[in-house]
Amino acid sequence: MTPGASPSDVGVAVERDGVRTPGSTLAAIVVSLRPHQWVKNLFVFAGLIFGHKLFTPAVWVALGTFGIFCALSGAVYLFNDVADRERDRLHPRKRLRPIASGRLAVGTALAAGIVLSAVSLAASFAIASGLLLTAVAYVALLAAYSAWLKHVVIVDVLVVATGFTLRAIAGAVAVDVEISGWLLICTILSALFLALGKRRHEYLTLDGAAVAHRPILGEYSAALLDQMIGVVTASTVTAYALYTMSPETVAKFDTRLLPATLPFVLYGVFRYLYLLYRRQLGGNPSELFLNDRALVINTALWIAAVVAIIYGPRW
Repeated sequence: MTPGASPSDVGVAVERDGVRTPGSTLAAIVVSLRPHQWVKNLFVFAGLIFGHKLFTPAVWVALGTFGIFCALSGAVYLFNDVADRERDRLHPRKRLRPIASGRLAVGTALAAGIVLSAVSLAASFAIASGLLLTAVAYVALLAAYSAWLKHVVIVDVLVVATGFTLRAIAGAVAVDVEISGWLLICTILSALFLALGKRRHEYLTLDGAAVAHRPILGEYSAALLDQMIGVVTASTVTAYALYTMSPETVAKFDTRLLPATLPFVLYGVFRYLYLLYRRQLGGNPSELFLNDRALVINTALWIAAVVAIIYGPRW
């Protein structure tokens, strides 16, 4: 360790004399996996919670599934960063990514992505064959997105939302619970809400460089994105409200109290819109949900309310 360097500096991604050290390469790989984005994989726990299996051994299976999708999504990020490295260099923040900046070699990134994918798919097969099929569908969908679908207007955001839905399906398949139509509807609508918000933020903040960074942005306009966000916002809230009150839900959980969780959903949606439109945030929804204290507290309260209502005593 060099004089004046703190212990926390050891293993940080640095290069000495233009040579990548093992520590710097490993750190660059970890950064490229984007751990802060793994919050998206929390969707795999939806089936566990709403399938009445939260306080059973199935929780360990769900945790394993969460780990599998963290690894798979990390591998996809590696492949995407390799494919998009030239465009990323035009982005004020993405140009600092390890592959775009040259801190992580392309060959090393591809090798790491292949290893992670192989290990994840093997682990998914060990849990359930259905989980393997879902994981393969997830990888295939995102591969198609990177190669082609991200250049097709409207389809691009639908594919992103479908990726979230596949996470929820994987979680349900892993713990062997019925895949509810409500689960799919609410998941895809909430994911569309976030994806469209991200597109709007990119379109406005990148301005003239937007098309160079992401060509599909040339097919959108701020007005069109605002209209689409408005439609999806209303649909998301309506779908969740109908779900909490549906006879199927009341019969399944033996309670009529789930509508009491709607205020948390409304606040979360409105808070995100406030951050998107007034604070000009939303380019990275995962970071937003992790860093905005109000959203973190609201999400925690919503989860606590849902668990208390579903698993609490019946009066």
